This record gives sequence, C-alpha cells and structure tokens, in this order.
Amino acid sequence: MDIQQILQHLPHRYPFLLIDRVTEFTAGESLVGYKNVTYNEPFFLGHFPEHPVMPGVLILEAMAQATGLLAFRTVERGAKRESLYFLVGIDKARFKKPVEPGDQLILRADLKRAKRGIWVFACEASVDGKMVASAEIMCTEQDIAT
Repeated sequence: MDIQQILQHLPHRYPFLLIDRVTEFTAGESLVGYKNVTYNEPFFLGHFPEHPVMPGVLILEAMAQATGLLAFRTVERGAKRESLYFLVGIDKARFKKPVEPGDQLILRADLKRAKRGIWVFACEASVDGKMVASAEIMCTEQDIAT
C-alpha cells in the first residue's frame, strides 16, 4: 500500500499520520509497514532538541495505526465518517532502544483475536532489524455522532 491507499483507510493526517507505506499484508493475519523518521518531525523541536528522540507514545501510536490498517483491510473497507477506530487498551508495552532522526521504523501488527468487536494485536517496532518497542494493543470500532 502506498500513501494514497493508506489515506483511504486511516482518518489520520499530517502531522499525526505515522505510517508511510505498507510492505506486507495478509488479511486477518498480519501487516508490516514503515515510518521514515526525519529530523523535520514536529515533535523533535521539544523532545529533545539537543538529542532528538521519538517519543514512546508516538511509537505506540504508529503501531496502533498499523493495527487500524490491518483491521480495515481485513474487513475490506476504508475509514468512514460515521465511525472511528479507537484504542481501548495497551498491555505489555516495552521500549528497548530510542528511535532517532534518520531511522526507518518498521511496524508489524499480528492479529491475535477478534471477538465481540474487540480486536487484539501483537505489535512490534524495529530499526535495522533490532526491536525498539513491543506491545499488545486492543482496539474497537465505534459509531460517532456526526
């Protein structure tokens, strides 16, 4: 999936869209994509100017966006105005190494189960083949008032 296809499946936009491309997808199973981390990211202005590091919560958000793409592609539809895909829980979050400008953050989401509208994913983020973060992420789709 290129960026245009990603934009059809996620409601996020700059500066909060944290996936640049999807390189692997198996419906109902897994998705692999990446985020090119550049020095021009707005969060580097304050986190931390002398030693820029991608905030851990944004690594988690990037993994959560990968789960959204996996779920929407699995049910074969894009984001719609009447509902949003919400994060409902994060378990077992671990951070192993910092992510810095120039890194390519590889995002992997594996569907563990989907039951009664709750999707559970095992997620990992890596740079240069080394895991930098992992988490179990739970999400659900919910209708919203328009």
